[in-house]
Amino acid sequence: MQQHFLQFSLFTLIFLLISLLHPSTTSAINITSILSNFPDLSGFNRLLSTTSVAGELAGRSSVTLLAVPDRYLYQSEIAARSASVDIADVLRYHILLQYLSPTDLHTIPASGKLITTLYQTTGRATANFGSLNLTSTDGKLMLKSPAPFSPSNTTILSLITTVPYNISIFTVDSLLLPYGFDLTASGYVHPPVSAMNITRILIEARGFNVAASMLEASGVATELEGDERGAGITAFVPTDEAFAGLPATERLQSLPADRKAAVLRFHVLHSYYPLGSLESIVNPVQPTLATEDTEAGRFTLNITRVNGSVAIDTGVVQACITRTVFDQNPVAIFAVSKVLLPREIFGKARGEGVVAAVAPAAGNGAGAVGLPPQVAEMPPTRISSPPGMKGEIVSIAGIKTSGNGWMIWCIGILLSLLV
Repeated sequence: MQQHFLQFSLFTLIFLLISLLHPSTTSAINITSILSNFPDLSGFNRLLSTTSVAGELAGRSSVTLLAVPDRYLYQSEIAARSASVDIADVLRYHILLQYLSPTDLHTIPASGKLITTLYQTTGRATANFGSLNLTSTDGKLMLKSPAPFSPSNTTILSLITTVPYNISIFTVDSLLLPYGFDLTASGYVHPPVSAMNITRILIEARGFNVAASMLEASGVATELEGDERGAGITAFVPTDEAFAGLPATERLQSLPADRKAAVLRFHVLHSYYPLGSLESIVNPVQPTLATEDTEAGRFTLNITRVNGSVAIDTGVVQACITRTVFDQNPVAIFAVSKVLLPREIFGKARGEGVVAAVAPAAGNGAGAVGLPPQVAEMPPTRISSPPGMKGEIVSIAGIKTSGNGWMIWCIGILLSLLV
């Protein structure tokens, strides 16, 4: 009996050793199945499944995958390096041939650590440029090419999942490009039309229904989505409360279509500024998209830091940023406390430029001293002379004054009182 037990134990031990040395197919990595549990990684998962990379992973163990969430994947803008791109090689560059746990990441030496990627094994990488250099800078874990001029870099965001000693999946904040690649030629990372929908972002953020409808109806939303490329955009969007708080005299909705569009463009800078950049902006006077449609020096915003907040002065109103609605390079959207009214359109309604507005035509004496139009155009009225005075006194509205006319009129009034 004891002999049979020893034989059974020996066979069990041999079986376990064989299992460890030759993992069964059930332990193979099914990366697309793992990533399907994370909707924010659907774009990256689609790229893996439409190339051969997912199959290549199935035959490997002890790997670390750097997955790019959709919100970063669709906004990756990397400088062009060459005329051809193999998106599969770009994805292979995101697979580290080493299992890294969160603990491993926190033990990275100050000098950094060079890690081989799946792309390096293809033989298509120049020198060791198919590897990635993992470094820790200011508490952030960053990866970039060991090339002297790295075409891109990325920061590790968080751990998604891990199967100890088999696979770890971390999210990163941008798509990595191997040295010598041109991502823009691939056609894979360009977002669908709705990937960056300004109107949708505002509606989902809640409290911006008026702004969203105005941007959509005017066509300015489409312009903004086209301006995301290049330097990007920074939009200051008034809340619904801000629109409700507009004085009755500021009839924004009654403006002609072109002027209404100008007001909306006045809320947008043609550069990407995160909140930190706005707080430390060097040149406070910033041109807007409306400036580009007119001339330099017009439709500008004065952006400063006041009492710990970012203040925006239009020359007519002063608003402040109340919260960040969206901030993913190259687009930043901030909520502002008031509708930004440009002085070029609304300045006269508040008394600015009144004199110029009523300057008389040649030969017209009315308004020669810059009287408001409702006074300058009033017909002369006559009042009765005080007792003892003959004739009539013409009211101020009817006097054609020049030189010492005011003094003569005052003397006349004084004499009438004395008499």
